Parts: sequence; structure tokens; C-alpha cells
Amino acid sequence: MMMAKDVFRYDKMVEAALRGVVREALSRAAEHGLPRPHHFYVTFRTGHPGVGIPDYLRSKYPQEMTIVLEHQFWELTVAEDAFAVTLSFQNRPERLTIPFVAVTAFADPSVKFGLQFQENAPGEGADGGAKEKRLELAGPARPQPKAPALRPVESKSGNAAEGDKKPADIVTLDAFRKK
Repeated sequence: MMMAKDVFRYDKMVEAALRGVVREALSRAAEHGLPRPHHFYVTFRTGHPGVGIPDYLRSKYPQEMTIVLEHQFWELTVAEDAFAVTLSFQNRPERLTIPFVAVTAFADPSVKFGLQFQENAPGEGADGGAKEKRLELAGPARPQPKAPALRPVESKSGNAAEGDKKPADIVTLDAFRKK
């Protein structure tokens, strides 16, 4: 007989719901743009299955990378399981595809909002089930023609990929996890 604890993984349900907040925020930014002063820091595991980044970025950030979505990003597309965006690195546009299950932190420092997520095993979704869905977010790797001249996306620290490591009011899910 299956135990109730195997069926009701409330920690996984809460995490899936909070990943939905990230999806919704990115969807609104994709549809309406990102009004000032809002900006997003998205930290993700670069080695997670389904993450699509150039090899030189993966070797520079073999475990985790933070991107900043503020002024210089293009073609933000959001699907149920992942998002894709074009960013500039050393004046080169690069298309990144990031499954939501690879995201470890999300912050909008302008409103002191942040989330941190538990690491999932590769292939395991935030709901605890195995997921094998094809990500169809590739899109063109060039900025749209009317976009301003490309410049590296920079955080306050000046690093084009690493964000501010101190987003305020981070919500952790440890209170919901089994000890």
C-alpha cells in the first residue's frame, strides 16, 4: 500500500507553485516589457539537462550562473517548462534556454522580492515527477533589427553574468521540507 507521504509532497507542490510565480513574472515581461525600476536576477544550474548556453559560458560557470534582465535583453519567450532570452556577452548576442527546474533563485530587487529553490535531481520536475518534455524555445540568436546597440548586461558589481548576491526578503522552502 502506498503511503500518503509519497503522494502528498507538499514541499514539492509549494515549490512548483512558486516556480509558477517566476514563469508568470517572465511572461508578463515578455508580453509588456519590463517597466522601471523592475529588473530580474535569475540564477540557474548550468549543467542541468535542457539548459542551452554557449560552451564558453558553461566552462566559465560550470555549476551556476546568474543573469540580469534589465535594459539589454531581447526575444524573451516563455513556455510552460522553460524560458529563453537573448543576452549580450562581450558584445556578442547569445541565446540562452533555461528550464524552470534549473532555476535556483529569482529576485526583483526593485521591490525587495526573492525566491530560492531546492535542487531537483536531473530529470525531476518541481512537482517530484520525472519530466521529459522537449523545449521549443530556440528562436533566432540575433537581436531584433530595431534593438539598440548591444552592450554587455552588467550588474551593480560590474560582472556581466554574476548578479548581486544579496536580494532582500528571500523566501526559502525549508520550513515546508521534511527534516
